[in-house]
Amino acid sequence: MPVGTRTACVARAFRAVLIALAALLLTTPATAAANRIVAVGDLHGDYAAWLDIARNAGVIDARGHWAGGRTTLVQLGDIVDREPNSLQIIRSLQQLQKEAPHAGGKVVVLLGNHEAMNLLGDYRYTTPGEFAAFADKDSPARRDRVYELNQARIEAAYRAKDPSLMPAQIRQAWDAVTPLGWVEHKLAWSPTGELGRWASQNPAVVKINGTLFVHGGISAEYARLSIDEINRRIAVAMANADDSASSILDDPLGPLWYRGLVMTDPDAEAVRTARKLPHLAPDRELETVLSALGARRMVIGHTPDLKGIEILYGGRLARVDTGDSRFYGGPLTWLEIVGGNMIPHTVARSAP
Repeated sequence: MPVGTRTACVARAFRAVLIALAALLLTTPATAAANRIVAVGDLHGDYAAWLDIARNAGVIDARGHWAGGRTTLVQLGDIVDREPNSLQIIRSLQQLQKEAPHAGGKVVVLLGNHEAMNLLGDYRYTTPGEFAAFADKDSPARRDRVYELNQARIEAAYRAKDPSLMPAQIRQAWDAVTPLGWVEHKLAWSPTGELGRWASQNPAVVKINGTLFVHGGISAEYARLSIDEINRRIAVAMANADDSASSILDDPLGPLWYRGLVMTDPDAEAVRTARKLPHLAPDRELETVLSALGARRMVIGHTPDLKGIEILYGGRLARVDTGDSRFYGGPLTWLEIVGGNMIPHTVARSAP
């Protein structure tokens, strides 16, 4: 082969190598981003904590818009209760659910037991600030109207406890436990309300790239069902505000409440005893669940661990509820999953 021809061939081959290398450099980050998952645990009304975590994880920019590219963000539920700014977190997540797909990303918000409690009208942990977030100029008139429509029943309930109470005293007592914004909050969280419908559409369980995500945990009993069937039963119960004793929304073995994979769960064990179900060791139960649902690992929230994110059972279980909310005072954390590797991150908390 003549020298000139040989030189041209070498040059073409070298250019081909450069083109292939450039293509690799350009596509590798995008592929990694597409497989990147960010998991965030229970936030319980602490909007500042959410912003610190989301910015550190690179899923929002300084203005709060989606910046995660092709990342999948999974928030594991319990957005509400304990601190006052739940509605701000919800609005942020709703916005990101709309924005992320335009960049090839996705935002998955799981249903937690506290969202179900709000839909069912269980406000034991709801703060005054959370009700106040729903108040507007018409709230006093709305509250008056609700009282007027239910006055006889309200007065009867109060007098059943103290027959000496006068109407004005009853109204004062009722106002104290029904702050402005309470009516609007209840309407929004009803099964047909805006937030009730949004929460009902969020899944209880998802599987992404071989990883199960669930708020509380999946028991061996519920692993007999498919993920679709679990989510279907949850959606039906939410739509019907099912607070019966047999409801999946309040089942200690159900996905919103189960703690048996990380601690002794007296409520769950009592149910197993009553139903004559087997009691499995956590490691064996986890193996059973993962095998049944075709998963390699599970990520859960619900049970706070103030030491930080824990990776258990040889990487088959991750606990990501680290008490992010100031109510608990735990460390701010998020979990990154890339290529099957789980990487815990801790975030500095911004000054109040």
